[in-house]
Amino acid sequence: MNPLTRDTRPSLHRSSAKTLMGTQPIALAAGTLFVLLAGIAAILLARAYTGTSPEPDRIAVTRQLQARTAQTSEQLMEKTKGLEAGQQESIDQLQAVQGQLETVRRLVAAQQADTKRLSEQLATLTSSVDGLRQSFASAQTSEPTPAPAGNRAVRTRAHAGRSVHRRGRS
Repeated sequence: MNPLTRDTRPSLHRSSAKTLMGTQPIALAAGTLFVLLAGIAAILLARAYTGTSPEPDRIAVTRQLQARTAQTSEQLMEKTKGLEAGQQESIDQLQAVQGQLETVRRLVAAQQADTKRLSEQLATLTSSVDGLRQSFASAQTSEPTPAPAGNRAVRTRAHAGRSVHRRGRS
């Protein structure tokens, strides 16, 4: 027979395979059900024989986990409160420093204003002194210098006054 051609002849062998396949799924399902029932029975017998059940253990483990969770939550809350307090303290310190900085800024601005005012006053005073110097210099150059003769007269008067005063004592 050529494997590339299809066999179209009726065969007894194929019809008997269909009948065998029809009974195999039922047997497979029955075997699976038997194995499951045997497993369940073995578990029940093991629990009955040992007298222990995993449910109380599960409950105890669950309670322990809940207690740990509650303890961890409390610790997190305490740490969070500590962080909040530290953060608030930092904020207060920052605000105090900002207030001090603002005060320093105002003081520096006032000092700069005073320095500017004093600088302007000094400039005005300097210009006034320069004006006085110039007027004094121009006054000296325009007048003749009789000052040495005047000084001599003042000296002689002072000298004469001293000698009169000395004569009166003697």
